[in-house]
Amino acid sequence: MLDWLYTAIATVMKWWHAVWSTFLDPAGGLSWALAIISLVVTIRLILFPLFVKQVKSQRAMQELQPEIAKLRKQYGSDRQGMSQAMMALQKERGVNPLAGCLPILPQIPVFISLFHVLRRLAPGVPGLYGWSDQLTDQAAKALLFGAPISASFKMAPPKEDAILAIPGVTYLDIRVVAMVLIVIMCVTTFFTQKQIMKRSGPVEGQAATVQRLMLYGMPLSLLVSGFFFPIGVLLYWFTNNLWTLGQQFFILRKMPPPGSDAHKAKAAADKPAVDPRTLAPKPGAKPVRPKPGRPAAAPAADGAVSPDGTSPARTTADGGSTASGATPVSGQSPPNRGKRKRR
Repeated sequence: MLDWLYTAIATVMKWWHAVWSTFLDPAGGLSWALAIISLVVTIRLILFPLFVKQVKSQRAMQELQPEIAKLRKQYGSDRQGMSQAMMALQKERGVNPLAGCLPILPQIPVFISLFHVLRRLAPGVPGLYGWSDQLTDQAAKALLFGAPISASFKMAPPKEDAILAIPGVTYLDIRVVAMVLIVIMCVTTFFTQKQIMKRSGPVEGQAATVQRLMLYGMPLSLLVSGFFFPIGVLLYWFTNNLWTLGQQFFILRKMPPPGSDAHKAKAAADKPAVDPRTLAPKPGAKPVRPKPGRPAAAPAADGAVSPDGTSPARTTADGGSTASGATPVSGQSPPNRGKRKRR
């Protein structure tokens, strides 16, 4: 049923093996290891536009979180109304939640196909999926650090007997190489998941629980299943993790998650600088400077005492002044009124 997919993956490997065999030993493990690495690079380059689309979808969903929180308060326990409002909001903003799964889904059949092809590889097996008998035998006997790329940590007859019949191959060499690759695969998977959490930004509730399970559960599951993966599949997964780490590092620098320090710094750097020359007056125009206002004197309250200990003067109805607390005599002028000031 999936023979067409197995044939496609085997064909890409054959093409890359032919490229590397122009200056490397066609039967050597290095040429086949580079063919597997090149397969990873080919697949990830094809999927790179989907990865960018995934990141943009995640950023758009993060920007919608404040409005989603308002909808939760508005609809409360009305799940149907909440779902319809969410769909309307996502359609209005052009957000597709399924875009976050786009880069992952195509990689699953590629991994299954490579696992199936390498699992069937063994010395003496007829040509597989478009490979000749000679090419199939070369791939089955290709050694990477003394271990065939088709061998696994745990094997069952008759493949186990065929692999161990290769001159110079021992179970110890196979298990040492497989164990090193399993550990590296699990470690890189852990850091890949941690970087995905950093890329997606802070989450709460059920999403945070799922992230935590993926962070620790995925490396542990690979630690168990890795004992049954062929060496070539372990190499594929390790290379795929390295590519993901580099790709996410690039995306995090170019598109930091909203609200992070990197996002704020990038927004400040992208903000256009104001040219001070645009604030200057036009040639020939007189610069306008605002005049400083005079501070208004506060009126003295009755009974207040001046700094010299005397009561401040108070203006009377006829324009004169008396000391605070003194009563002016009706019809009596101030002492100095009518006198000319001597010079």
